[in-house]
Amino acid sequence: MGKKLLAAGQLADALSHYHAAIEGDPTNYMSYFRRATVYLATGKSKAALPDLAKVIELKPDFTAARLQRGNVFLKQGKLDEAHIDYEAVLRAQPNNEEARAQLSLIEPLIRDIQEARNLITASNFGPAVELLSKAVEACPWDSSLREMRAETYEKLGEGMKAVSDYKVVAKLTNDNTEVYLKTSRLYYLYGEEDNSLEQIRECLKLDPDHKACAEHYKKVKKLKGIFDMVRSLIDQQRYDDCVSKAQQALQTESAVHSFVYRAKSHVCTCYSKGKKINEAIDACNEVLSMNENDIEALIGRAEAHINNERFEEAVNDYRKAHQADQNNQEVQQGLNKAEKLLKQSQKRNYYKILGVRRTATKAEITKAYRRLAVKWHPDKYSGEDKKRAEKMFIDIAAAKEVLSDPEKRAKFDAGEDPLDPEAQQHQHQHGNPFAQGFNPFGGGGGGGHTFKFHFN
Repeated sequence: MGKKLLAAGQLADALSHYHAAIEGDPTNYMSYFRRATVYLATGKSKAALPDLAKVIELKPDFTAARLQRGNVFLKQGKLDEAHIDYEAVLRAQPNNEEARAQLSLIEPLIRDIQEARNLITASNFGPAVELLSKAVEACPWDSSLREMRAETYEKLGEGMKAVSDYKVVAKLTNDNTEVYLKTSRLYYLYGEEDNSLEQIRECLKLDPDHKACAEHYKKVKKLKGIFDMVRSLIDQQRYDDCVSKAQQALQTESAVHSFVYRAKSHVCTCYSKGKKINEAIDACNEVLSMNENDIEALIGRAEAHINNERFEEAVNDYRKAHQADQNNQEVQQGLNKAEKLLKQSQKRNYYKILGVRRTATKAEITKAYRRLAVKWHPDKYSGEDKKRAEKMFIDIAAAKEVLSDPEKRAKFDAGEDPLDPEAQQHQHQHGNPFAQGFNPFGGGGGGGHTFKFHFN
């Protein structure tokens, strides 16, 4: 029954069956051997060893158990014990090829491990890792070899490879708080606060009073909370608060490059989205000095250049971002917008006509319009060039129409002139932006409406 369950892959049921069989007949060596086989199939090599020892005690000439135990010892890195078992098998079965092949691995492994230690002492870490990797391949359940290789990877600056080894060590050993602490610190150095927090919590589960783990936990948890809040503030479009929170992250952690880089990137993005032009350009420049191809920083600086009406610089930044990531839709859309704005800037610029910045509020636009309308109204203009006054007044009125209407202003900010007859042929006639009824002088194609100004 147990063999059928084992063959069917029903390992838990097979294990229960052999538990009962051993309880019913504790002298049946085959029950112990088969239970050991189930333990090994489920990755529980430590549990298998007592059963294999019991088999050898009950039936010393059962070489299959010795061979199996030798293999377990070899994988665990217990090379002396493995050597003894393989020799015992060969004394009973001189032609056992598996035992002979496994035995032949042991002496070279002992030499390689010792040579790796010597290389580590000499700070020759690359060759040491190569030797340790050969040893780990032969002894995958030896936690000491994996920990040694992890520490060597750290020396080489290959932290994530070290993490992979440390995580295996944590599974192979019980109550290893130091390995969880090491893993958490490595994740932290790579800017992975979520993984760092997960590992340090494992340490505190094993030892709630572990001082170093508790201190690291508080540090990681605080920083994670700050970055989570930064992301939330960006979603809420609270850009001033976002800048303050990102700067708090820099104060909390100023030494780990990954976190410093991310915090400065957030400062760049939030200044840009908050339309703080000079601050955004400075912050994004700082990020780009750390990574010249940072997409978000290039976007942030490009948008700041747009708000500063430096469209050529914006196009250059978007083009560079596009070269770095040609599949980024946000970059493609931004590049299209910047190119339209550059082309538009060579035509009529409503912001320049009113003398306001692209970030101007509606109140600032109305104030500028009133001031200029008084100056250039043909009936009030005191200069000689009435034609110029008339043209200026038309432009001022057009600027007011576009920039005071949120929908039209959004189109203009996206690089499309809502009063451009080429772009808006279905809305305007004969190139006259006031042909649909807006004509400050009345008459003409606007249906003869009279447009009057009242100045307080």
